[in-house]
Amino acid sequence: MKVEGEIILYQPENSTQLEVRIENETVWLTQNQLAELFGTKRPAITKHLKNIYESGELSEDSTCSILEHMGANDLRLYQTKYYNLDHNCPNNF
Repeated sequence: MKVEGEIILYQPENSTQLEVRIENETVWLTQNQLAELFGTKRPAITKHLKNIYESGELSEDSTCSILEHMGANDLRLYQTKYYNLDHNCPNNF
């Protein structure tokens, strides 16, 4: 039986819980969230993303979206890149 719209995350003891963004049935994560998910540091994610895009394995145009949001003090507008890494998903954030 196929269940759609459900995300199941395995969370072993002492792990971090991720809050993810879901748009059009696709999970979007920042580089920091990807690093947390894979138990590594952000520079490793940056390197892997660079290699993925340079090799043509995935297109940055369809797997990366920049969102704007206000900082905690509502004084500054920030831009944050989110990635979906789903080669079949059009970028329609």
